[in-house]
Amino acid sequence: MLSIDPATGKSKVVFSERAADRIWINLSNDYRFLKDGSLVWWSERDGFGHLWLYRPNRHHDSQWLQLTKGDWVVTGLVGVDEKAGRVIFTATRDDVLAPNIYALDLANPNRIERLGEPGWVHSASMDKAGQTLLVTRSSASQPPQVYIADAKGKRLAWVEENRLDARHPYAPFLANHRQPTFGTITAADGSELHWRMTTPVMEPGKRYPVFFQHYGGPTSQTVTKGWGGALEQAIVAKGFIFFQIDNRGSENRGVRFASTLYHAMGSVEVEDQKAGALFLKGLPTVDGSRIATYGWSYGGYMTIKMLQADPGLYAAGISGAPVTKWELYDTHYTERYLGDPGKVPQVYAKANALDDAGKITDPLLLIHGMADDNVVFENSSMLISRMQAQAVPFEMMLYPGYTHRVGGPKVGVHLWNTIFAFLDKHMPAKPAQ
Repeated sequence: MLSIDPATGKSKVVFSERAADRIWINLSNDYRFLKDGSLVWWSERDGFGHLWLYRPNRHHDSQWLQLTKGDWVVTGLVGVDEKAGRVIFTATRDDVLAPNIYALDLANPNRIERLGEPGWVHSASMDKAGQTLLVTRSSASQPPQVYIADAKGKRLAWVEENRLDARHPYAPFLANHRQPTFGTITAADGSELHWRMTTPVMEPGKRYPVFFQHYGGPTSQTVTKGWGGALEQAIVAKGFIFFQIDNRGSENRGVRFASTLYHAMGSVEVEDQKAGALFLKGLPTVDGSRIATYGWSYGGYMTIKMLQADPGLYAAGISGAPVTKWELYDTHYTERYLGDPGKVPQVYAKANALDDAGKITDPLLLIHGMADDNVVFENSSMLISRMQAQAVPFEMMLYPGYTHRVGGPKVGVHLWNTIFAFLDKHMPAKPAQ
């Protein structure tokens, strides 16, 4: 943090954030300067993302006062009411799967008040004076709602209630809506991994195929108690168990949990997704011979790495817009986690998804928008070349003119019909056992 004289450009260092060993500094906009010159600042310096108060004029005691602490994280600084001495923020204090809105008193930071309803996933923004909240929330049974609230969290008016009544577009499907269940398994290092599962109506004695969706990369959390969306329900309606698990390296679990991906992409997250697959195979309701794995972007990269690491574990894999060579991806993202390729080329060599292309023996559907300006198409073309050179069979569907998001009223239908046809081909339905 620099203090700069705008007239001369002369600067001085006010304070510095330093990463712990084998971890990175996460970018954050979660800070607020106060009128007295102090600063509310988000930091992971104690191992979890928390709020601190920096007081520049303190001499006899610490300039830093930790406002929040514990084995949970502040996910956002929402607002500050300086007159009342209140700081409003979102955090996982009560439930890592359901971030909520909280307020603390700067004069007594240990007194934290929850402002949102428990069990819902919340996000929020606030006016500059810290008087009015704009809240977005959802649950497993309610699509996102938006409302205006006062500084205490009391709802004043709906912006969008999104009521699931007879007029709602989801109304024809509501009777068949399936609620998810949640649980945990243990990773190899003892870490607790959260999973979410949504199932069809189960018939006694029948085993079901699994649509195993994943992302896996840093700064992302996929398992929450929020609205899963109509696509998840459509997949379940086709007779699949829908399953997700957040591997080590995912967001909102602290520095140590995240640091497992440092210089190690394509390793522990693949191992943890495998643990999820083995968990599924041990369930009496799962047909272990029909588990398909699906991911897009980092998740597409994960599909490739998962098929390479454990041939035969998955019945099929669907890889959308995968990174296959990390040197082709954005430096501001990649080098934060993998380091400088000029200094640690061995890290990049191990993380790429090209060298082991010949190890893929399970059915693979590769999908990519040919105008992708995020994960450029060369990632897929290089993988295609490697697999062809080693006589590895695979299927692909390319979308000319589409970028990283392949979607739309017709193209989205084409995309998912392609995926379902691939699954029907390689995981055909079985009669009830």
